[in-house]
Amino acid sequence: MDSLIRYPAVAGRFYPRDPDDLRAEVESYLSPSQKAVPALGCVVPHAGYIYSGHVAGAVYARLDVPRCCILMCPNHTGMGHPLSIMSAGAWQTPLGRVSIDAELAADLKRRFPILGEDTEAHRAEHGAEVQLPFLQIRNPEGRFVPIVLGTSQYEVLQGLGEAIADVVRSTGERVLLIASSDMNHYENDTITRVKDQKAIERILVMDARGLFDVVLDEDISMCGFGPTVVMLTAARRLGAVRADLVRYATSGDVSGDRERVVGYAGILVQ
Repeated sequence: MDSLIRYPAVAGRFYPRDPDDLRAEVESYLSPSQKAVPALGCVVPHAGYIYSGHVAGAVYARLDVPRCCILMCPNHTGMGHPLSIMSAGAWQTPLGRVSIDAELAADLKRRFPILGEDTEAHRAEHGAEVQLPFLQIRNPEGRFVPIVLGTSQYEVLQGLGEAIADVVRSTGERVLLIASSDMNHYENDTITRVKDQKAIERILVMDARGLFDVVLDEDISMCGFGPTVVMLTAARRLGAVRADLVRYATSGDVSGDRERVVGYAGILVQ
């Protein structure tokens, strides 16, 4: 990986490699278009588009995507720093390049110094990559800051959320906080829906600590609960007053296999 360009890791697997096919597929998930909402945050899934693209698209169809987003995802690969940020360069997708907002990233590192400048955690991670084509179509001029979270310590997640809120407030403009997460993994459809509902209930009342506790207490394998805790903490500090479930589904809705599913929730926080 060029030190300034992060190239696609999952194009051709999680989403189409061909630009025309990718644009057509993303646009199919974005229609019919909805009235754009200037949300502070959101939760969107990150599986292959065939499974979760319709849930992610339902969220992005309703989002007024601003000039800059902070895009947080879990660390699926185990590589790199546990709190990994990239603060320079751009990410390549089949639709072109998305620049990193270097100024905002630098401000975040100053405000929360345990964020580690690191490319390894991002190199093969799909959780952020699969969001970018949606963002590119919704705002072709947009920029972003990618953060990969490999920690589950509540105090660290809370601290990062507070730091993000402080930095965003100081910019004087709206920055969209994206928590990339799937829900419960690899149990049957009935169990997954029950577990996911418990987590979703905490998100809808914007209870970051409650989400953290219920995920651990109920053994909910929500991979991006860390990013979601951070997003909720920051959004509440920035004045968020409501959260809405846009769409929920499981992989079984597409595959027909109800014995071993993954849950997907799309949520807006305003």
